[in-house]
Amino acid sequence: MERRVQVKYMLLIDELSRRLQEYRPKLDELHSVLNIDAARQELEQLHNKAAEPGFWDNMERSQKILQRTKSLETSIENDRKLFSQAEDISTMIEMYGEENDEELLQEIKSELESFCLMIDKLTLSTLLTGEYDSSNAILNLHAGAGGTEAQDWTEMLLRMYVHWGEQHGYKVSVLDSLDGGDAGIKSASVIFEGENAYGYLKSEAGVHRLVRISPFDASGSRHTSFSAVEVMPEIDEDMSVEIRPEDIKMDVFRSSGAGGQHINKTSSAVRLTHIPTGIVTSCQTQRSQVQNREYAMKLLVAKLVEIKEREHLARIEDIKGVQKEIAWGSQIRSYVFMPYTLVKDHRTGYENGNVQAVMDGDLDGFINAYLKALSNNTLEK
Repeated sequence: MERRVQVKYMLLIDELSRRLQEYRPKLDELHSVLNIDAARQELEQLHNKAAEPGFWDNMERSQKILQRTKSLETSIENDRKLFSQAEDISTMIEMYGEENDEELLQEIKSELESFCLMIDKLTLSTLLTGEYDSSNAILNLHAGAGGTEAQDWTEMLLRMYVHWGEQHGYKVSVLDSLDGGDAGIKSASVIFEGENAYGYLKSEAGVHRLVRISPFDASGSRHTSFSAVEVMPEIDEDMSVEIRPEDIKMDVFRSSGAGGQHINKTSSAVRLTHIPTGIVTSCQTQRSQVQNREYAMKLLVAKLVEIKEREHLARIEDIKGVQKEIAWGSQIRSYVFMPYTLVKDHRTGYENGNVQAVMDGDLDGFINAYLKALSNNTLEK
């Protein structure tokens, strides 16, 4: 019996050691890809800039420097923690070989699982190499045909994305929304502020399909609804397209949504129309007309750049009205509530049978599968 127990312990030690050794090369590769030495040098330079007189005079510039500083500090600290954690796990495995302590074994398993998950997560973030992947993200939702059903579905998606953003530490702000007739919303614009927001959320662009028993149908029949999601990076005006003042038509109106008495009593909401392309953006959630115009302009710039990048066009004047059209029937993902529960991404084949968890913001599996497929050029067309 004693011999059997000893063999069991030896096998456990070998298994734990093997898994740790499997991830050590991944840790070294991650350290190299993140270029930690260069990150330390850049961080020192940014600290020096933040100490300069007049640093806060340009608030937009200072905020960008602080955001980059935080990103570098996080990368450096994660790198330090992972190397330290690897050494700690190795030491605990040696101790377990000497003591055969059951509590120590559980601690090793927990630490090793945390270590491997963190390396996988950070490795995935290195796939975000697109020009705008590190930018904030602007997400637009539009209800498809189907009236109340589609509008309710669009509001459900809005809630899902807000939950995802908050769970991942992003600052989430609804810039504009248009209520549906009886329930739900016809459209909404949301900005996610934080590192790599666009890089992750770009996977969500496309048509999302819902299949369920309608709560609005007394006969209890099954309905299919569609909603379109657009995702664009927030981009500085000086690094995108040229927008002439004479090409912008601005209308002001009273905000219709929640926001307090001050908002509803003043014509602070702003609608911008880009005359050459017909693109319309609006914002009504800020407390001043100036702030609403600023956010509406961000939406407009992001939309124009997204179209320009997609079509590989050199001039705004060449952009036509394609952006107004939504190609229904080309859904990227289906959410089935009845007769079974399943959420399936049709591009990657990734599935999750826990529909409620997905609607509560559990999107990481879908996002990760998309990024991996994108990097491997295996996305289904």
